[in-house]
Amino acid sequence: MRDFSGVMLLAVGMVAGVGGGYWYARPSAGTSSFAAPSTASAVERKILYYRDPSGAPNFSATPKQDEHGRDYLPVYEDEEVSFEPPTKQNTQTRSSQRRILYYRNPMGLPDTSPVPKKDPMGMDYIPVYEGEDEGSTVKVSVEKIQRSGVRTEAVEPRAIIQPVRAVGNVTHDETRLTVVTMRSDAYIEELFVNKTGQHVNAGDPLFRAYSPEIVLAQVDLRNGGPEQRLRNLGVSESHIREVRGGKMPFSIVWPAPATGDVIEKRLINGQRVKAGDELFRIADHTRVWIIADVSETDLPAIKIGTRATVTVRAYMTEPVEGEVTFIYPELKAETRTARVRIEVPNPDGRLKIDMYADVVFQTGEASPVIAVPASAVIDSGQRQVVLVAKGEGRFEPRSIKVGRRGDGYVEVLEGLSKGEEIVTSATFLIDAESNLKAALQAFAQPAGAK
Repeated sequence: MRDFSGVMLLAVGMVAGVGGGYWYARPSAGTSSFAAPSTASAVERKILYYRDPSGAPNFSATPKQDEHGRDYLPVYEDEEVSFEPPTKQNTQTRSSQRRILYYRNPMGLPDTSPVPKKDPMGMDYIPVYEGEDEGSTVKVSVEKIQRSGVRTEAVEPRAIIQPVRAVGNVTHDETRLTVVTMRSDAYIEELFVNKTGQHVNAGDPLFRAYSPEIVLAQVDLRNGGPEQRLRNLGVSESHIREVRGGKMPFSIVWPAPATGDVIEKRLINGQRVKAGDELFRIADHTRVWIIADVSETDLPAIKIGTRATVTVRAYMTEPVEGEVTFIYPELKAETRTARVRIEVPNPDGRLKIDMYADVVFQTGEASPVIAVPASAVIDSGQRQVVLVAKGEGRFEPRSIKVGRRGDGYVEVLEGLSKGEEIVTSATFLIDAESNLKAALQAFAQPAGAK
């Protein structure tokens, strides 16, 4: 855009110069009274071209009128930025009107000179006149601001919500798993729960078994022995009361120790089992775990207690709320992700083990912080800068320290105050207008430089 404008102005200026030279050089008695004041005016202020009085993008190299009969307005050399390297003649003319403070690098590098000089490519350093250098402020004409669509916004506190997305799957709550075993050798005489997946309640009969060791302990109790021996063998209190009441059953009905679903069954009728063998595994599914794989870069935003929204593919319109209860201490080397555990309720049993789940972690604090739109931040990789609007076309590049990001906004930890106006769009056009001169020196310097 800048190169195109420079070419256009150069072309229009050349046409204006050729037209003007012909007008003043033409010998005519009828123009003698007009030529003298025009020549004097040209020496004082050079007209580059004429623009449409309505502000439309129409230009002319010579005076003319629009369709309503209004004269086109002259644009003088000191009203429009020149994109040509300064010539010796116009430098001397301007220096007679304004004092040159210093010369800046034509490529916008943070390098100035008190005297005219050239850069390594042979380009002349550009003079900075008195009134143009306002410390670290960029001066842009109001007309250019309107044409480039520069927008500003007041800095206001806002809550930064930084959702972190991950995928996971449903697993058992390990604290709600129960294994059924016997503490003595036995023979299975009858199975009451003979299918995997069957739901049982605590106390429901699982199987009937004959155990010689339990029978001997019953006889010992009938003869005045201790009840503790039967308890040590895992016999229920109800069975001990029966023996103490005079009964002597030779087989024992083994009850379910917990309520849940049988997820593993490892015995059949007539089987001989040994002490310690796992016979059943029962899982309580009223609460389940979601194990989510979180990217290493997102891990710092997640903490114990962070709320999470879980959506399984089978019930896309019915998300479930849960919270992070554990972050596993190792990463998966293949994917560079960490496992994060989320506990969610499952009273109706809709969530099935190994279902895929989409997880959104609600990270960030609810308290408002100073934040700016992400489009307002110019990031060099080492520093972040925003352009603060000072009014009347003046903009100050301000170095800031940024924090969290979320919802299109960036938290500002240092450098801005509530109520300050910052540029939120067309920041690159202001950079181009200033040519990254002294105002952006701090942005170009390394972070440790002063």
